[in-house]
Order: sequence, then structure tokens, then C-alpha cells
Amino acid sequence: MASSAGSSTVPGEQPGAHPGSDPEKSPARTQNATKLRNRHVTLIALGGIIGSSLFIGSGNIIRSTGPAAIVSYLLGGLLVYLAMKMLGEMAAHRPAVGSFMDYAREGLGDGASYLVGWLYWYFWVGVLAYEAVIGGETMHGWFGAVPTWAWSLILLAVFVASNAVSTRSFGEIEFWLAGIKVIAVVVFLVAGTLFALGLWPNSDFSVQNLWDEGGFAPNGIGKAFTGVAIVIFAYFGTEIAVMAAAESEDPGQSVKRATNTVVWRILLFFVGSVALIVMIVPWDELPEPTDVASAPFTYVFELFGLPGAATVMQLIIFTAVLSVLNSGLYSASRMLAAMGDQGFAPKAVTVRTRHGVPVLALIASTVGGVAATIVNFAFPNTGIFDFIMNSSGLVALFVYVIIAATHWNMRRKMTPEEVNSLEMKAPLYPWMNILLILGVIGVFVIMVVEESSRTQVWTSLVATAVVVVLWPLVKRNLAKRKAAGDAPANPSS
Repeated sequence: MASSAGSSTVPGEQPGAHPGSDPEKSPARTQNATKLRNRHVTLIALGGIIGSSLFIGSGNIIRSTGPAAIVSYLLGGLLVYLAMKMLGEMAAHRPAVGSFMDYAREGLGDGASYLVGWLYWYFWVGVLAYEAVIGGETMHGWFGAVPTWAWSLILLAVFVASNAVSTRSFGEIEFWLAGIKVIAVVVFLVAGTLFALGLWPNSDFSVQNLWDEGGFAPNGIGKAFTGVAIVIFAYFGTEIAVMAAAESEDPGQSVKRATNTVVWRILLFFVGSVALIVMIVPWDELPEPTDVASAPFTYVFELFGLPGAATVMQLIIFTAVLSVLNSGLYSASRMLAAMGDQGFAPKAVTVRTRHGVPVLALIASTVGGVAATIVNFAFPNTGIFDFIMNSSGLVALFVYVIIAATHWNMRRKMTPEEVNSLEMKAPLYPWMNILLILGVIGVFVIMVVEESSRTQVWTSLVATAVVVVLWPLVKRNLAKRKAAGDAPANPSS
């Protein structure tokens, strides 16, 4: 990038520093001190998607699918892997905090970028509300003198404050929260393997549970494909690592590391955990996971002879809730600020602190989460909260299609020399793009056919329609800004 007129750099001097100034206090070094370190991005990539959907929700998949739940998690993981390889290529080529929203604008145009950006933000607002309610209920169970709604708001306030300090502050908190989740899963994998092989005290070889209780797919292999529609949402959030990598000390290397860990992370943490559960416990003997005490992880931990398994899992799942609140606020605020930079959201949300935190976007994202939380407690029977939760159900699928289409179009426009110069290349172009799009269409069809997920489909389409209807207004405002010479900012360029 060319230096600005009149500027010069003395050999050996840090860019932006003045002769005689302390290099330790130079703007470049000060800015770098607020960025994420490699260890932050690594743990965010490793533990970012480990949550209650794995610890508790996996029980529902296993109870309906049997051991073939392994196939559900493998197929869902394949779709995520394809999306992440494409996203990783684009992010390594040009790191951007707005991630796929920024790339969609370049590859597909303003309309697609606007739509995916707002739907993604809306998704996280709903997740923040949901996790705040779960966290509030957990805290109320421990400290009953404070009402649940108050605990929910307190938790949101705590993480708004920590996120507002700096990006490094977010990363440090997420490093420890994700670390606890990763350790819990690793302990489960090690102990579970020994237990399934009969090498754990008071255990017998039980791998045969994979096929003994009615076969590998007791309810038909079709159920495994149906399970993908549920599993895919357990993986959503993987893209946070790529967004965070753009604010790290070494974006290019961080993106590569985060993307390349996806495969074994999915195989080990998700597929591995589910495989061990169905080996250790006959699938039709798992209790219905209505709470932490009946979660499959809790049930298996109790078989290990671990005292206080329910309490331990409650603490781990509460940690997962806090992790989602932390990372959700980060994702929502960065996406909203990136949309403001592009002219898709009010310009006010682009205001950043000296540490680079989009503080107004952070507050605006919290307002949405707080409003949804209050609605849940003040009007529990209106169905408004349920609508907010259900109407974000298709966002994951929509994001994956946008990533596939964006990558396809950007690659198509590249010269052979540009393709060869890419630091990281998604393999099998364009077949992997086609496979991902067809996979998403398949999941969508399953969701429409299955009565249990049909509500999510229609409410998601309503929410999408609202965003689409508002596009002409945003487009008109965008044209006015461009005509006035106030072109949308592009901080990542």
C-alpha cells in the first residue's frame, strides 16, 4: 500500500513512530497490544462451537436415530467443513472482520451482502436472548433471592462491559471459557474410550452396542439424513474463529490455523463424543434430555463413577452459556459495525473506541438481546419469544449458500496467476461449491417435510421477507451516500 503524501519512514523505525519517540508506545505497537494473540484464536476455533447443543441436544439425535447419529454428525460436519474451507480461502486472501458479509458484497453484490449481514446479526440477537434466559435460570437455581430476569440482565451487562474494554479482553475471557469446555470433552473422550474397551474400573467391552440393539440404524438410515437438519445448527458458530482471526496479530496465519483445525475438531469433539455415547449406552436406554441432570454426558459421567456428575456438568454447561454470550456479543457487534461501514446500517454503529471496539454496535446488539429477554419474562404466553428463536433457524443454511456462491463467483473472476498466488486454496473447485449447495437444499427439504422443523422454516422466511422489504430503502440511502461522495468504508482493504 502506498504511503500517504509527505510521510516518510526512517530505516529501522516503526511505521507511524516519530524520531525520538519510544517504540514501545508507538501507535502500531499500542494497536497490536489490543489484538488477539494466536492462542486466543486457537482456543476460539477449538471450543467455540462446543455448547449445550452437544452436551444436551445430542441425546435427542441419538434417541431418534440410534447409533446412526454418527452419520448425522459426519454429514453435518462435512457441510461445515466445505463452507469453512471456502471461507478460509477468502479470509486468508483478504482478512475482514465482516467476514462473509464483506466477501458477499464483492462477489455477489450489495443486495446479498445486506441480506446475509442482517440475518446473521438477527440470529445472534436471538441466541443472546436464549442464552441469557438459560444463564439466568441457572443462576436463579443457585441464588434464588435474585429473580431470573435480573440474573439474565446482569449476565448481559457483565459481558457487554468485558467486550467493551478491548478485543483482547474478549479473547482472554473466551480463551479460558473455551479451555474449560475443551478439557471437559477431552476428559470425556479419554475416559469414554477406556470404558467402552472395558479398561475402566467396573466396565465391560461395549462396542457391540453400535449394532446389538436393533442394528446400526434401528429406525432406518433415512433418520440419519433427517438428523442432519438438526445437527447442522449445532455446528453453527464455527465462522466466529475466522472473524476473530481478522483482528489478530497475524491474520493470515490465524485464518489458516483456524480453518485447518475444523476437520479434526469436528471428528474428535462431535463425532467422537457421539460415537462413544452410543458404544457405552444402548441408544434406547438413554434418558430423554430434559435438563442437565438427564443429559447424555451427565448420564455417562455417572457411569464412570464420577461423584456429583450432575453438578459438574451443570457447571460446564453454564460455562458454555457464558462462552456463547461472550462470543455472541462479539459476533453481533462486529457484524453490525461492518454493515455500518458498508452503508447497510446507521453510520453511528461504526463508532469505535481507541482500542477498536465498535461500542455503539455492541450496545445496539445488546438492546436487541435485552428486549427479547424482557419479552420472554413479561409476556411469556404471547409466543413472541418463540417466534424470535424459531425465525433464525434457516440462517445457518443461508450463510452456507452465500459462502459457496460468493467463493464460486470470486474464483470465476480470478486469472490463473491470481489463483496460483492464493495463500490457501479450497480444493475441488467448483465441485465442493456444488456439493455444499445441494447439501443445503437437501437439509431445507427435510426441514419442510418434517413437522417438527416446519415452524422454523416458515418463521425464518417471514423474518427474511421483512429484511428483503426494507432493502429498497437501504439501497436508496446507499445511492445517496455514493452520490454525495460518502462511499462506504472498507476497513479491511
